[in-house]
Amino acid sequence: MDHLLPGLSIGAEEPPSRHDLASALDGADLVVVENLCSLPLNPAAASAVAEALAGRPALLHHHDLPWQRPQFAGHPPPPTDDRWSHVTINELSRLELAGRGIAATTVYNAFEIPRPGAAAGSEAADARRRAVRRSLGLTDDERLVLQPTRALPRKNIAGGLAVATRLGATYWLLGPAEDGYGPELEALVTSADCPVLLGAPTTVDPRTDDPLTIDDAYLACDVVTLPSTWEGFGNPSIESVAHRRPLAIGPYPVAAELAAFGFVWFALDETDRLRAWLEAPDDALLEHNLAVASAHFSTRDLPGRIAAVLPDL
Repeated sequence: MDHLLPGLSIGAEEPPSRHDLASALDGADLVVVENLCSLPLNPAAASAVAEALAGRPALLHHHDLPWQRPQFAGHPPPPTDDRWSHVTINELSRLELAGRGIAATTVYNAFEIPRPGAAAGSEAADARRRAVRRSLGLTDDERLVLQPTRALPRKNIAGGLAVATRLGATYWLLGPAEDGYGPELEALVTSADCPVLLGAPTTVDPRTDDPLTIDDAYLACDVVTLPSTWEGFGNPSIESVAHRRPLAIGPYPVAAELAAFGFVWFALDETDRLRAWLEAPDDALLEHNLAVASAHFSTRDLPGRIAAVLPDL
């Protein structure tokens, strides 16, 4: 980074000054504002940035909107300007903005998607999977359900635990508890009817200081679950496809929007169907999902999708 403005952070006591904003932004031909003016986590900083960008080309990238979170329901919509373009990560948000008089374009999140038909595995990948699972204390034949999210009420940890319990699997929650959710998470883990892993080891092999990555987490698991009640997008929905893992997904609204592209996923209450698939895996399902993701969510097509929102600026 060339400029760091602590006043833009969520917990900042004061917003950045006009001078600091001008110093950081004045040489820019285009400013991309990532969610700062969308969700009111630092309203003073959002106002300062909006003032600094008035009349200048800017792209406001909206991950979340105030009315999509109960605690922010009374806040106004994002600011707007004739020189700004608004981009959402789902059609639901685009339509909700349109209903409030703000025109936006949807550009879905994009991912590195293997081409359908590409080699699904290798001896090196199999060895890596075994090594990661050993670092977690798992044997080769134990089932592992991965929930690659933080722990918050809307992440529905209880739903993820239920999936693992019904599959006779170990449940692995990758992210930490936030926003005071720690006591509730502890209670859920204490009463869980399945083995639970929280967080991740820092290394796969302490002898070599080999770091564990998110790709390793997907490689090690047998099932991915995303039981959330709300997500602006839910990256694990597509990441699970890219890593050729079946997905048990929750009923959040944007999940239905993504599923409409043609993905074959499992609902949280379809564990019998998911268990049957695990006992006799059908690569056709994984290849089908890869083809859908490749057609609609690949970084290969992202430059063109971004270009579509730039001419107006």
